Amino acid sequence: MPDSPAANVVAPTIIEVQGLTKAYRSYKKEPGFFGAIKGLYHREYEEVLAADGVGFSLSEGELVGFLGPNGAGKTTTLKMLAGLLHPSKGTAKVLGFTPWERRDGYRRQFALVLGQKNQLWWDLPARESLELNSRIYGIRRYEFDRTIAEMTELLQVRDKLNVMVRELSLGERMKMELIASLLHQPRVLFLDEPTIGLDVVSQKTVRDFLRHHNAKNRTTILLTSHYMADIQELCKRVIIIDHGKIFFDGRLEEVIDRFADFKLVTIQCAGTEKSSSQDLARYGAVVEHTAATIKLKVKRDRVIQVCKALLDDFPVTDIDIQEVPIEEIIRQIFAR
Repeated sequence: MPDSPAANVVAPTIIEVQGLTKAYRSYKKEPGFFGAIKGLYHREYEEVLAADGVGFSLSEGELVGFLGPNGAGKTTTLKMLAGLLHPSKGTAKVLGFTPWERRDGYRRQFALVLGQKNQLWWDLPARESLELNSRIYGIRRYEFDRTIAEMTELLQVRDKLNVMVRELSLGERMKMELIASLLHQPRVLFLDEPTIGLDVVSQKTVRDFLRHHNAKNRTTILLTSHYMADIQELCKRVIIIDHGKIFFDGRLEEVIDRFADFKLVTIQCAGTEKSSSQDLARYGAVVEHTAATIKLKVKRDRVIQVCKALLDDFPVTDIDIQEVPIEEIIRQIFAR
């Protein structure tokens, strides 16, 4: 059956970044009293590149994970795309606008949520902060009421609208922050650690909400998170950055193919305590060894060979072959 015309439509590019660089100059003070005196007359500076030639593009409706260790340049890049920082060099276009020009037409079409920053008034009920935002963006009353009703229902915070923001739990406050950011229906959403510090139930609620919002509104979302559950459940594509440089941009599955050259083989059988770790090392790296279980890390090209050998050498009652968890792969990438 031929594809429908709609299936062949290419989504327009919403974000286009080329060679984006942000350099900071920091003063190097020599230690001690004489170092302080010397600094009065002659100072030495060093340049640190928070973002170094960053380049990528996002299409309308994409939900992309932006990964990297602390200090890799993720938040700096998001702040430049939000217009909060001016780059040292490079170009960026978001919805056809240059972000750091801070044009009103752009500011009405994007939102930035920082997991550690508050935009709601601390000593006001959440509803009053949301109503203030609606006035700033010129949102009609019936649109405001409809959006609030829908979002508070999805995020399960409808009964918290009249509670002072400072009295909300961290999870409830983060959900209200999301509502405030999406109140004006932005076409682009930058999310920096939106689930940091939240319990597992709140994390899942936020993830379900983002998935629903992205599918319904085709909002382009760039998401940073140290919780791999966020990335695995929401993002088909990931961009990995470290020391300000991007070294991977592709589908999440490709991370496993490119950076994990082994699988986990687990067998269940009786009497495995009789085998020493040295004996098992000929099959692969021993990850776990108990009286009834052996778990090995085996090179991909040896998995079939090793499984046959295990079945021949042990009274196996069950065998399981799994990919290495994505968290471990990302951790190893950062460790390099």
